Amino acid sequence: MKDVSQADPVTRDAAGVIDVVLEGGPVDLPADLRSRRVARAEEKIKVLHYGGYEHFERGAAPGTLDLPVVFRWTGRTRIAE
Repeated sequence: MKDVSQADPVTRDAAGVIDVVLEGGPVDLPADLRSRRVARAEEKIKVLHYGGYEHFERGAAPGTLDLPVVFRWTGRTRIAE
């Protein structure tokens, strides 16, 4: 699973990248982390947040192509020190 909490330069063509929205998880997760662009093949996303990772998994595809794909929160893991 790729850590996408830091913006990576987009090296893929536009057809291989989709807009996604992250739903659920901690209420203090910043809004700017909740919408992003990821590779079309991504099924899971993890976001670095307050000493741990928030995990999100891909939901059902939207009915239309112009809507973002929703990834739903599945849990949190802590970073071992």
